[in-house]
Amino acid sequence: MTAAKDTRRSSLRDTAATTTAALVFSVALGIASVALPLLALEAGYSGVQVGLLVALSALAQMLARIGMGAWMNRFPDWTFILAAAVLLAVSNAAAALTTALVPFAVAHLLQGVARAFFWTGSQTHMVRGDRPAVSGLAVINLVSAAGLLIGPVVAGYVGERSLSAALAVATALAAAACVPTLLLDRLPPFTPPADRPPGRIWRRPGVDAGCWAAVSSGAWRGLLGSYVPVALEAAGQTTAAIGLLVSLANGAQLAGSGVVGRLRARGLALSLVVGALAAGAGTAAVGPFATSAALVALALVVSGLGAGALQTAGPAVAAEAVHREERGEAIAASGTFRAAALLVAPLGAAGIVTFAPVAVALALGGALIAAPAVLSARLSRRARHPSTEGTTT
Repeated sequence: MTAAKDTRRSSLRDTAATTTAALVFSVALGIASVALPLLALEAGYSGVQVGLLVALSALAQMLARIGMGAWMNRFPDWTFILAAAVLLAVSNAAAALTTALVPFAVAHLLQGVARAFFWTGSQTHMVRGDRPAVSGLAVINLVSAAGLLIGPVVAGYVGERSLSAALAVATALAAAACVPTLLLDRLPPFTPPADRPPGRIWRRPGVDAGCWAAVSSGAWRGLLGSYVPVALEAAGQTTAAIGLLVSLANGAQLAGSGVVGRLRARGLALSLVVGALAAGAGTAAVGPFATSAALVALALVVSGLGAGALQTAGPAVAAEAVHREERGEAIAASGTFRAAALLVAPLGAAGIVTFAPVAVALALGGALIAAPAVLSARLSRRARHPSTEGTTT
């Protein structure tokens, strides 16, 4: 009985430490995501240069995620969370001190690596143990999303006085995230089984669906932060209305992430299908409905609910499809696909708008977001009619 109580106490302490670190880190990241581009513009960088700096951060995130699957078999997951907090603190401090090109670019690179380390490390930490992967992922995604909603508000309030001061606040918060991280359970690195299937892990049934779901959610996030506001501005929506509509989409994503947290295998597989279709259709509808705030709001709520479901269900499906000691690799793989979509979707849309209206770019982006529903439908059929071959977990 005493051992069981000690285990429950350790689990509660670990969950509290993980969620606290996620909240504080996400607020710091939310501040930086607003303050950094505004500071760049204030310092005289052009819009194109700001876009390149953001793309540089996204590229760093993608490259860091590519290697994390193997690294997590060598280093404990909590060390990545700690490293992320330190890197984000250094990134924010460097940008607050100077906007000279080289250190400013390094700040963006460090932020990208910090994102990769934190999201993969924290998600992996939450799916270890006996609880279903989806419940742990839902908790960490909800807390992180809440922090990303709070951060921009803080950035706006403090940034009105000084953008450097806003980044100084973000630096302090990122450093503070180290404290709860040091209280995490010291779980060992993963030890993959010797008889694991050959080939790339992202090609395995279940993991492939989770990875392509990550493409959908990443592409949605990339377009929401780039060409959705552009389409709304071109249609005559006010800055205040655009901010409200984007916030509505973010709130819907938060809700979608929470809803799937209670689902099990069959429900998760179905949520990938419904989520991809909803996220894609809602994104594609923004262009033709851009002049109507009410219709755009409806489209963004639908797309946000779908994207939120994908953000949690995708890595959960990938994690549940493999051996427990391969969950780090599976989540890192899905994160790599998401990071790639975050980078490629806005760049692809930028290429399209050079010869076509932005509504066409969003329509094609919506089709890309919805496409993985085909692969997810196969997973859903397998969940309804499981084979007798056994499981990998």
